[in-house]
Amino acid sequence: MTKSRLSMKYALSLMVLVVLAAPYRSISAQSPGPAATRQKIILDTDIGDDIDDAFALGLALSSPELQLLGVTSAWGNTDLRARLAARLLAQTGHSEIPVTAGPKTSASSVFTQARWASDFPEPANGWPDAIDFILDAIRKNPGQITIVSIAPFSNVGALIDKDPATFLKLKEVVIMGGSIRRGYGDLGYLPDHGPDPEYNIVRDIPSAKKLFASGVPIYMMPLDSTQLKLDEGERNVLFSQGTPLTDALTLLYHQWIASRKNPPTLFDAMAIAWTIDPSLCPTQPMHIQIDAKGYTRVEPGQPNANVCLHSDADRFFHFYIPRVLGQHGPQSNR
Repeated sequence: MTKSRLSMKYALSLMVLVVLAAPYRSISAQSPGPAATRQKIILDTDIGDDIDDAFALGLALSSPELQLLGVTSAWGNTDLRARLAARLLAQTGHSEIPVTAGPKTSASSVFTQARWASDFPEPANGWPDAIDFILDAIRKNPGQITIVSIAPFSNVGALIDKDPATFLKLKEVVIMGGSIRRGYGDLGYLPDHGPDPEYNIVRDIPSAKKLFASGVPIYMMPLDSTQLKLDEGERNVLFSQGTPLTDALTLLYHQWIASRKNPPTLFDAMAIAWTIDPSLCPTQPMHIQIDAKGYTRVEPGQPNANVCLHSDADRFFHFYIPRVLGQHGPQSNR
């Protein structure tokens, strides 16, 4: 069977799932569960360059197991990133979730979704400071907060520099970052060609080193397990639904694809998915050392991270797509 026929078969199966579950959409979308049992997370993101950050945020908003305490923008033009995140929250009925901006940095990446972001106004007094916001949240909820970091680690490094003792009171940090055995473009069909310096690590190596030396539990989703291609069949299922979230993702996708040729890869969404259901990306303890070129090397020593080296893309998308359409399954017992 050709790849196109496989994609069509897969898309049809997803469409059947959407139709069968449609009567339950409004109920499940409005069943967030008791706040006391929901995982408290802060999403640290460089939303606006690649498209996977927006899809990751969409998954977080669609998951009743999660209590999204705030979105913090990292790397580059953090004010514009904050505007994009705030607009996505507002258009999906989540304007009560705080958005804060981290320290600006120089960045050579292309802000592909700048037009969409620019249409949302900035606060009159500017965006609140992300570092102060995160530290305050940790102090109020010691041992309870997960930072999901899907950006270069500029905010994480600033947190550690400002108050390392409070940083240690995090429950955990879940990251999309690194490359252990498989680099960019290696989807597992051919022998591994070896690791690459991964973007989130290599853009701020000093901050990444601080994180891995911090002593906070780290759950790491590297390139090995996150090269999840959202093919045409899956996109058609998502973009045809006409919900506020899928409409926003559709517009952001079209701004992004104007400067790209390949289908979107949902690297960052796996970090959110793992936070909800760790069985989607089983981890193993490793000692990770970051070298001067940004490679994440496995070396002998006390484990400082739990690393996922393999995921099932088909299972991931059968988890992701119905959930973003408001048809989540049983809540995680994590």
